[in-house]
Amino acid sequence: MILVSSRMGCLNETNRQVVKRFILFSVLLLTLPLFIFLYIQRGGGSFLLKYLGWRNSLQTSAFLAIVIVQIVLISYVILAENWVYTKCKWIIQVKRERKRENLIVFLSFVEKSMSTEMNTCQSILSFSNNNFVSVLLSSAKKPLKSQNILFGKRKWGTSTLKKKKNRQGQGFVPSVQRKDTNLTTFQPLTATVAPPKSSRHVASSVSNSVQHPMTLTEKILSKAANRPCVKPGENIWVNVDVLMTHDVCGPGTIGIFKREFGENAKVWDPEKVIIIPDHYIFTADQRANRNVDILREFAREQNIKYFYDIKDRQNFLNNPDYKGVCHIALAQEGHTRPGEVLFGTDSHTCNAGAFGMFATGIGNTDAGFILGTGKLLIKVPATMKFVFHGDMPDYLLAKDLILQIIGDISVSGATYRTLEFSGDIISQLSMEERQTLCNMAIEAGGKNAVIPCDQTTSEYLKGRTQRSYEVFQTDSSADLYSHREYITHQLEPVVAKPHSPDNRDLAKNCSDVKVDRVYIGSCTGGKTEDFIAAARIFKDRKVKIPTFLVPATRQVYDDIYRLSIGGQTLAQIFEQAGCIGPAPPSCAACLGGPKDTFARINEPLVCVSTTNRNFPGRMGSKDGQVYLASPYTAAATALTGYVTDPRQVYDFGTEHRSAYSLVDSA
Repeated sequence: MILVSSRMGCLNETNRQVVKRFILFSVLLLTLPLFIFLYIQRGGGSFLLKYLGWRNSLQTSAFLAIVIVQIVLISYVILAENWVYTKCKWIIQVKRERKRENLIVFLSFVEKSMSTEMNTCQSILSFSNNNFVSVLLSSAKKPLKSQNILFGKRKWGTSTLKKKKNRQGQGFVPSVQRKDTNLTTFQPLTATVAPPKSSRHVASSVSNSVQHPMTLTEKILSKAANRPCVKPGENIWVNVDVLMTHDVCGPGTIGIFKREFGENAKVWDPEKVIIIPDHYIFTADQRANRNVDILREFAREQNIKYFYDIKDRQNFLNNPDYKGVCHIALAQEGHTRPGEVLFGTDSHTCNAGAFGMFATGIGNTDAGFILGTGKLLIKVPATMKFVFHGDMPDYLLAKDLILQIIGDISVSGATYRTLEFSGDIISQLSMEERQTLCNMAIEAGGKNAVIPCDQTTSEYLKGRTQRSYEVFQTDSSADLYSHREYITHQLEPVVAKPHSPDNRDLAKNCSDVKVDRVYIGSCTGGKTEDFIAAARIFKDRKVKIPTFLVPATRQVYDDIYRLSIGGQTLAQIFEQAGCIGPAPPSCAACLGGPKDTFARINEPLVCVSTTNRNFPGRMGSKDGQVYLASPYTAAATALTGYVTDPRQVYDFGTEHRSAYSLVDSA
């Protein structure tokens, strides 16, 4: 009984009650002979004993009876205790097995799929002669909580989406939730095993063969998965069109690839791998320099066609292949095409969604798997749609629009969802401004961002790519996670205060914040049109605080010296205004970097920046404070030394002017 009691902690409340009743009953049975003995001792039961013919003393008879009863009861208790203990073990085993219930279902599904599509799961990677799949399947034997990437949530019942109070924002129209959407209930997810290469084919017009309404992102993924349709929450294998990596994550990706596929393994397609050094380039840090050397060795070994190398760090102009920031270089070099799937080892890979493609950031492990297989297992994201109506004020830029959105939904408001931008305003934006919108989708937690391909997109791609591409559009009846609309002319210039991109406020409300420096650069705010906007504000004026300029790419650097406003090149305007730079194109201080990185914040300073993040330590010192802003707001701030609404220092027109309409010639 003591043994049984010690195991009660492993049982639930119902089973504990059963064991308690067993113990109580056993105690009563074991004490019953004692009561019989006491009864006989006092003279009771003599008639019964005489009738049975017992002539011994009553005490001897009672003792014999007690012994017999005790033997029977002890035997019973031993057998019963053994049964209870067995029951305990069974209950523990059941509880453990239930934790793996979903895993067993998944593996059974994989087994059935293997028997009908490929015989064995190893055939996925048979061309690589590796054990990567076996490692994947063996890892599935771990507890289910460590395998949640393969599963969705159980359908415990209907869960109503909680309505969050809309944050205060000028020009914001409350979101609309579709009544017929099926995303208000947690649906179980399914995983699909990638078919062998020999059985894959791409339909000539997937968009005409869809079985049910889908969003733009869902159509792209259904094409990449060779499926007629997909739904949000499904896990699918997709074929990858482009994989990009850079000097920060590239060495780690290469290491994982060689570890899993072998030292002499070859990438699945050397023409679909893009390697762009851009982060820690112009520094004396030996480890940073070694990263670029590793990329160079791998590119030579694998015969990578698109490796944008840099060897002479003293003068980047001596490196004809060097481009600069990967996300802008991808677009300028024609690697971003509508309807394709692009993965990159950088969270701002979503930048390429401006071209109507699925583009998202991944980790080194996923990238290593893609290098060897050309495939990746992903979950289909639900789509949040943002529509901008009205007229674009001349004092607003795309940076103001995306900061407005992030301020409304927060940095976690779009977690693992697609942000789709549309409306009259979006169709009027240039490709560079569209990239600014899509670039910061990750700051809202988004999986990716996308803007439908249109004439502006096609014109940009002319001369940059010779490959054909397929254009998709969201169906009008497609299910959406949410739908938000903005009246654009009611919006005002905004900033994101420290230390989060969703800490939004109007620029005019921060006019008392003294600023130590201004930084104009990065994939978000270092494009040609960003510098045209800054030059518009700087012309014939002087900055009052250090203002650092970092072009995103070599092409942007050249544009600064080529384009002019009012007879002066942008470079001349910046020089006369007292700006520092332009520096060699790179990510520079956006990611902090080594201490000798250009414009890095190495002390507690307040900086207004056109970059994308302002978390503590993002640009260097953890004690620094970063305000995110548009190029207009950043330039205006440089002229006053305080956070400044650009309308306070520049007389904007009544109609919006595009960047290239401001220059003398393009």
